[in-house]
Amino acid sequence: MNRPRMLLIAAAVAMANLAYAAPASQLDASNPFAKPSTLQYGYPAFDKIKNEHFAPAFAEAMRQQALEVEAIANNKAAPTFENTIVAMERSGQLLSRVSPVFYTLVGSYTNDTLQALDKELAPKMAAHGDAIRLNPKLFQRIQTLYAKRDKLGLDAESKYLLERYHKDFVRAGAKLSNADKQKLREYNAKLAALQTQFSQNVLKEVNASAFVVDTREELAGLPEKVIDAAAAEAKKRGLDGKFVIPVVNTTQQGPLSMLTNRATREKLLSVSMARGSRGGEFDNREAVLQLAKLRAERAELLGYASHAAYSLEDQTAKNTTAVNKLLSDLATPAVRNAKKEAAEIQQVIDAEKGNFKVAAYDWNFYSDKVRAAKYAFDANQLKPYFELNRVLEDGAFFAATKLWGITFKERKDLPTYDADVRVYDIFEENGEHLAIFVLDPYARPNKRGGAWMSSLVSQSTLLDKKPVITNNLNLVKPAPGEPTLLSWDEVRTTFHELGHGTHGWFSKVKYPRFSGTSVPRDYVELPSQVYEMWMAWPEVLANYAKHYQTGEPMPSALLDKLQASQRFNEGYRTTEYLAAAVIDQRWHQLGSKAIPADVKSFEEQALRDAGLDFAPVPPRYSSTYFSHAFSGGYSAGYYSYLWAERLDADAGEWFKENGGLNRKAGERFRQMVLSKGGTMDAVQMYRNFRGRDPVIEPLLERRGLN
Repeated sequence: MNRPRMLLIAAAVAMANLAYAAPASQLDASNPFAKPSTLQYGYPAFDKIKNEHFAPAFAEAMRQQALEVEAIANNKAAPTFENTIVAMERSGQLLSRVSPVFYTLVGSYTNDTLQALDKELAPKMAAHGDAIRLNPKLFQRIQTLYAKRDKLGLDAESKYLLERYHKDFVRAGAKLSNADKQKLREYNAKLAALQTQFSQNVLKEVNASAFVVDTREELAGLPEKVIDAAAAEAKKRGLDGKFVIPVVNTTQQGPLSMLTNRATREKLLSVSMARGSRGGEFDNREAVLQLAKLRAERAELLGYASHAAYSLEDQTAKNTTAVNKLLSDLATPAVRNAKKEAAEIQQVIDAEKGNFKVAAYDWNFYSDKVRAAKYAFDANQLKPYFELNRVLEDGAFFAATKLWGITFKERKDLPTYDADVRVYDIFEENGEHLAIFVLDPYARPNKRGGAWMSSLVSQSTLLDKKPVITNNLNLVKPAPGEPTLLSWDEVRTTFHELGHGTHGWFSKVKYPRFSGTSVPRDYVELPSQVYEMWMAWPEVLANYAKHYQTGEPMPSALLDKLQASQRFNEGYRTTEYLAAAVIDQRWHQLGSKAIPADVKSFEEQALRDAGLDFAPVPPRYSSTYFSHAFSGGYSAGYYSYLWAERLDADAGEWFKENGGLNRKAGERFRQMVLSKGGTMDAVQMYRNFRGRDPVIEPLLERRGLN
C-alpha cells in the first residue's frame, strides 16, 4: 500500500468557536478545484482537470490553510478543544481536494508537466507542513490542552486525537530552538526534493533500461503473443526488427520463469539489477547516499540515534531492537530453506547435464520444473482459470459479500483519467450507499510500478465525507480481444489491495486525522494480508477459478496440486524479502557520520552480516530502485509487511476458529479493526479483536520456518 506522500493536517474552513471567516479565494472560478466537486462524494471531475489547474490550486490551497492556521494560533480566546484541535481538523479543505488528485495522477498517469510540478512542489509542501507544525503559538495552545487532557471531558476518540496532535508536533520538531527549527526546515525541503527525484528516476529508468534483444530465438520459451508484443514495443520505441521486454519494479522479472536461453536470462536479470546504478541521468546512487545522510542528520537533530530509531518509535514495533530481532530470528531458517530449494533445483540442472551451478537468473525457470516434478503441474497451467473479471467479481467481491453483505455495481457515468480505469458503487446489504471504488488495473509507461491503495476522498463524519478509494495494479494489458489472465501471485495482489480498500470503505471515524489507513505502517498491512487468505478459501476459489473459455471449474486434481504447493518456494520468498528489509534497516540505522562511500559494497556487507548473502537469492529490491525505502512512505519500514503478517497469520487462525468466511466473523473484524482507523493504539486494537496479543507460531507454520 502506498499512503499519501505527506501527512498534512487535514480539511475545511468554518471554524467552531472562532470569530473568523474563511479567507476569500483567489483561485479563478474556472479552475475545477475552486469549489468542491459536484459529483457524488466529491469524486474528482477528471474530465475537467488539466495540468495547468494544479499549480495555482496548490498555491491557493497553501495560502488559505496558512491563513486559517494563523487565525487559530493567534486566537485571543483561551484554547479549547473546539477552537484549536477541531479547528485544525477543519482547516485546508482546498488542499484536501487538490492533493489526492495530483498525487494519484503523478503515480498512475504522469507526464512531463506533472513531474516538473512534483519536483517544484516537494520542497514547498514540506515548508508548508513545517510552517504549521513549527508554529510556536499553535503548539503552545496544543500543549496547554494536552496538559489538562484528563479534565476536558473528551470522548475517547477526541482525547486520542489531542494526544496524537501533541505527539505529531513534538516529533515534527515543535520543541526545538528557533535555530534548530530552521535547520529542520532545510532538511525537510532537501529530503522532499531528493525523494521526488529518486521516485522519478526509478520510473524513468524502468523505461530507459528496458531489455532489448535482436532475435526471436533469444526469447525462446515465451508465448508467441508475448514475443509479438515485444516486437510491437520495440517498434513503438523506434527499434524496428528488435524486441523489447519492459522491466518491472522488483529484482526478479516474470519472463525469467519461461526463457529457455540461459544467456538471455542472465542479461535480463543483469539489466534489472543495474537499474539506478549504471551511470547516466537516472543513476540513483548519490541520491541514496544523500537521503541516508540527511535522514540521519535530521533524526539526530530531533534527539534520536538514527532515522530508524525516530521512525520506529511511532510504530507498533517501537524500536530497532524489536525489528532486528524479528529479521535475525527468521534469517537463518529462511536461508536454510532456500538452500534446500537450491539443492533441488541443482538436481534438475545436473539431470539435464547443465554443467553449471544455479544462479539467480536460473531460479524461476528451474523452480517451475521442480514444482512440476513435485506436484505434477506447471504454474502456467493455472492462468486460464484466473481471468481478471472472474478473479475480481467472483473472487474478491464475492468474499466481501460473504463477509459483510456488501455488493458492487460498476458504473460508467463518472469520469476517469484513462479508459481502462473502472469505477464501482459499493452498497450495504440494506441498499445504503457505502463508498465508491476506483480500480486501475493495467501497467502503462507513465505509471509507477507495484500495486497500491489510496484515497481520493477520505471518510470523516466531522466533514460529512464518504470514501472514494482507489486500487492500482500493474497487470500486463493483453492485445485487443484477448483476456487478462493472471498468475497466482497476481491473484494474491488483487486480493491484497482490495483488503487495503476495505480499510478505507469501512472507515467510521469522526476526525480526518484518523480516517481509514491512518494507522502505524506496521499495522496498515493487517487488513490487506488478512484478505489474501480468502483467495485460496475453498468456497471462494471454487467460485472464480473457472476456465476463461469454457467456464469449466478448475479440475479438482489441479486444485489439489495448487493447494499442496502453497508453501513451495517459501525459502526463496522469505529470503529475498528479508534481504530487502535488512538493507532498508541497515541504511536507516546508520548515524550521520557512518554513511558509506559506495552503495553496492554497503549492501553486500549488510547481507553478509545478516547471514543473507546467498547469491542465488538476490534482495527483492536493491537500494537504487528500492522506492519503498528511498522515495518516502516506507523508509525504515519495509519490515512492516512481515511484522503485519505475524498479526495476519494469527488473525487467520481466529477466522478459522470462528467459522471462516461468514457474516458474524466478518462483522467483528469490520467493527473492531476496519472501521476504527487510527482512533486508538493499534496494539490495543488488535488485542481487543483477538482477545490476546498475537503469537508468532502461525507465521512460522505458514512460511515453513518452524
